[in-house]
Amino acid sequence: MNLSSSIRTATALAALATLGAVGPAHAADYVLSARSWGPAQDAAVAAAGGTVRFSHASGLAVASADGADFLAAALRGGAIASGAADVVLQQAPVRTLDLDVAPEVSAAPVDAFFQYVQWAPQSVRAPAAWAAGYTGRGVRVAVIDGGVYGAHPDLAANIDTAAARSFVPGAAGSCQAAWNCDTGTFWHGTHVSGIIAAPANGIGVVGIAPEATIVPVKALHAGSGSFASVIAAILYAATDGRADIINMSLGAVYPRREKGAAELDSALNRAVNFAASQGVLVVSSAGNDALDIDHTADLIVTPAQSGNGLAVSSTGPLGFALGATNFSRFSSYSNWGSSLVSLAGPGGDFALEGNALCTLPRNPSGVVTVPCWAFDMVLSTSRGSSVNGGYTWAAGTSMSAPAVAAVAALIKQKHPGLSVGALKNKLMNSAADAGKRGHDPYYGRGYVDAAQAVAD
Repeated sequence: MNLSSSIRTATALAALATLGAVGPAHAADYVLSARSWGPAQDAAVAAAGGTVRFSHASGLAVASADGADFLAAALRGGAIASGAADVVLQQAPVRTLDLDVAPEVSAAPVDAFFQYVQWAPQSVRAPAAWAAGYTGRGVRVAVIDGGVYGAHPDLAANIDTAAARSFVPGAAGSCQAAWNCDTGTFWHGTHVSGIIAAPANGIGVVGIAPEATIVPVKALHAGSGSFASVIAAILYAATDGRADIINMSLGAVYPRREKGAAELDSALNRAVNFAASQGVLVVSSAGNDALDIDHTADLIVTPAQSGNGLAVSSTGPLGFALGATNFSRFSSYSNWGSSLVSLAGPGGDFALEGNALCTLPRNPSGVVTVPCWAFDMVLSTSRGSSVNGGYTWAAGTSMSAPAVAAVAALIKQKHPGLSVGALKNKLMNSAADAGKRGHDPYYGRGYVDAAQAVAD
């Protein structure tokens, strides 16, 4: 077995962007909002020379048009309240490390990397929740992200392929337009899915809600996606996707005064609030720009600050392979702010200095040897380089958000009829207080605690 590793850069988390700098998603794509959407709105788009590509009864739509005056013409009659050119947001690169090990079945009762290498599930006390009978069974978590490798043997059992969708524009049959395709060997959506629901199957890693169902909803490809794709993905997940929880490990930070920012932000708020109205909790990453959002009032963080959702900051140990257990240590890159953060979760870090090698055992035998700093990150499923998939360490609020989404799934299993508000309260009231007493800028209401969450 080859236990070598390779360090590389991969697209993974929230980007600091200006809408004007990255430009429109397509010269003719627009995000439109109305009180509700129906024949009058379709007619307004057609009269302005456009074509409706996607619409929802809640009043959100995406239209395409070639004319430079389309938006002004579409808004002129009053049937459509607001709109803006759609925008593609490039996600920021973060450091990752591939573990060059193919998935294999272990004869041991626990998975190969869980007991010794996976600190994140243990840091949120997931094993105690499992022992109490809560594994996420029957709960559906939509992963709005990039492509998910649904054939991964350490994920396949928990993927609802029938409900999987892609809202990324592209030619029929192309990788770009396929829910189960992306670029490179990391595949961000695959990593996120494993954190939530990699099954306890004797293979590789274990998710925090190992019997939850993943609904892959692709809104990004090769690390970028548009507002239109994300909004359509939310609306689908909350209705036909039959999600109980939505995880969005994606986003951007951009100036409020940028042209179109208010309109796009408003549309995203409406989509998140629509999901909440359907009983679906939206969990988002807080972003990786190391920004104090309380003192940057001109910036919008989406979807972390969108609607009635939760935003998750990140923590991670410094020197786990050397014996450190400071799992609630705030990550070096995470955004913070009382106006932003609801909860903190295990996202990992890579701040340990040097490239000294460390070795940790596998279960039931063997070892993993990589740079010591890698063990401070979060190990999960990835596309890998073979048909059997692979595993990758990554760090970011992209990794902490799915940990919280998974704990929400455990609560939802115990209390299936729980409202979004009550679910949020249970997550926050059961969290372990960290930082300053009460709600603080770094941890929000605290560090998510699976055992306490299902005990309440």
